[in-house]
Amino acid sequence: MSCSKEEIERKRLAAIQKRQLKLSSPSSPLGNISISNTTQNSPSFTSQNITGRKLYHPYKKPEINETENIPVTKVISGTIYLISEGRFEVNPSEFCVPLINIFKSLPSKCYDANTKLWNFSIDDYDQLMSKVAPLAPHVVLGALPAYVLKVIRENVTDPNSIDLTPVEATLRNRLMPFQEDGVRFGIAHKGRCMIADDMGLGKTFQALAIASYYRHNWPLLIVTTSSMRDTWQNKVCELLPSVPLMNIVTLGSGKDTQLIADKQTEVVIVSYKISTMHTDLLKSKNFGVVILDESHHLKSNKSQCTSALGRVCRGAARVLLLSGTPALSRPAELYTQLLLIDNNFFSSYTEYGKRYCAGKQTNFGWDMTGQSNLAELQILLQKKFLIRRTKEQVLTNLESKTRETVLLDDALLQFSKEEQQELSQMAASCRDSRPADRHSALITYFTESARVKIPAICKYIKQVVCEEGVDKFLVFAHHRSVVRAVCAALDDTNTRYICIDGATPAAARTELVERFQLGAACRAGVLSLTAAGAGLTLTAASLVLFAELHWNPGDVVRC
Repeated sequence: MSCSKEEIERKRLAAIQKRQLKLSSPSSPLGNISISNTTQNSPSFTSQNITGRKLYHPYKKPEINETENIPVTKVISGTIYLISEGRFEVNPSEFCVPLINIFKSLPSKCYDANTKLWNFSIDDYDQLMSKVAPLAPHVVLGALPAYVLKVIRENVTDPNSIDLTPVEATLRNRLMPFQEDGVRFGIAHKGRCMIADDMGLGKTFQALAIASYYRHNWPLLIVTTSSMRDTWQNKVCELLPSVPLMNIVTLGSGKDTQLIADKQTEVVIVSYKISTMHTDLLKSKNFGVVILDESHHLKSNKSQCTSALGRVCRGAARVLLLSGTPALSRPAELYTQLLLIDNNFFSSYTEYGKRYCAGKQTNFGWDMTGQSNLAELQILLQKKFLIRRTKEQVLTNLESKTRETVLLDDALLQFSKEEQQELSQMAASCRDSRPADRHSALITYFTESARVKIPAICKYIKQVVCEEGVDKFLVFAHHRSVVRAVCAALDDTNTRYICIDGATPAAARTELVERFQLGAACRAGVLSLTAAGAGLTLTAASLVLFAELHWNPGDVVRC
């Protein structure tokens, strides 16, 4: 069906008028525009209104703002992030002449030819934002979070100026130089920090030294894993002899709760599980210093333990977190731990997640499993919260580790062709399954693959036992079936060993560790990756074998 010329002209005018109504709103960059009167029979359309401004045509190219040289219908965005404690970088979405002119006007401007981006001193941040503001809404730069600016601009006590004399002499004289640096860092941050050194670098020593410095703020609460309560009690008695043993309460059950309220009690040691059972009692003690060992146990903001200890720490003057692996998988795991150190850490979890976890909103809420602005996050952590040293950095006389992959004898793999096909199909179904079912499929495949390689693992371990030059060694495994098979292989070779897994009582672990460390006849230690991967000192071993690898790399790194 065809239209006459008059109908076409009438529809064209109606479309332009409709478009004109939208552009006449106050938020429109073009302002109020009106069309000139035309006669109904006129075939032409006048493109000037009574003020002489040009009308907007729906098929015309975007107009250019003559004073700013910016297309009026396009928005140029940009991100701002820290690249060091003293400088920030701007990353615009595209080239913009007015923005470049502003960049060139700042005193601390610096152009990086490699990244093709401009960076500036943090002192010029406010000036940049004030100059960019008039370009809105055509140019919009995402601002640095207010909390980041506050941390970067605040003054911190020089750690080198801190005198460690208040620390008890017995402990102070046993500190190594890098441990003294860690203690000074904690004191410079007013006893609220995280010590994230590698395992074996003495986080316990440093935490107790900081706690000793703030003895006037006691009582002291130490929260750790069930297996480490006795170890902490022994260390307190050894390193702080001025604290009587009767003034130390290690809470193992509800029977000892009445001792916490005793005025003479100076140190209370509890496990994470028990802390959730007696939160109100712990809170009523008004602990001035709190040490949270293996603080990555508090990575979830939904766990009861995190909520309970948040209430306890809120009233404490000093809060020390210890963990060699504070974030096992993603930046989201740091938020609840840092919130324990600083109650004002960001305005909300959402603000933190959008900044550092690539947070995006889905139909099921916010997805915080990603990562973003990691360089800025690291700067923030080092400035305000965290000190971390590796063994390679501080123990330069240590021999370097030698890592190698051992190929097992595939002739000993315990499965037929039919089972091999089933495993292949299982792997394919894992890849093709929905995200909700993928984890279950992965666990099934992980369990079956462990069962298949048990004979080959046992053969290799028997070879290690017979090798010359191998004195003491450790074997890590995840599945209980593999742990039992390794123990059976050591029994076959008449090799003395210790075994620590999830079923080993906490009270027995200290004795087993001492037997391995001091007993010449004990050659091997069979350990669970998750149950014995942290908090145990087994430095007598010269060889470590991983019969299995956990799917979370952080659980392997900390072993």
